[in-house]
Amino acid sequence: MPPECQLYGTLGCHLCELAEEVLMPLVEHGLMVELVDIGESEALVEAYGLRIPVLRRIDTGAELGWPFDAEQVVNFLQ
Repeated sequence: MPPECQLYGTLGCHLCELAEEVLMPLVEHGLMVELVDIGESEALVEAYGLRIPVLRRIDTGAELGWPFDAEQVVNFLQ
């Protein structure tokens, strides 16, 4: 079972939408991804505002910054 992840992004972010498209086939195969809108937290805006989208593993805290493709995500999750 792949680890649970969070995708940090915000509404209206074109790159975040692209990241979601990359992740969708993996979600269909069991990957759990929580979408986190950084706009709801000043601390998250400060931490991720210039870097979104960012995929973060909940178990290890490891982060994968954009750009990434499906193969890079699979390797990141191993």
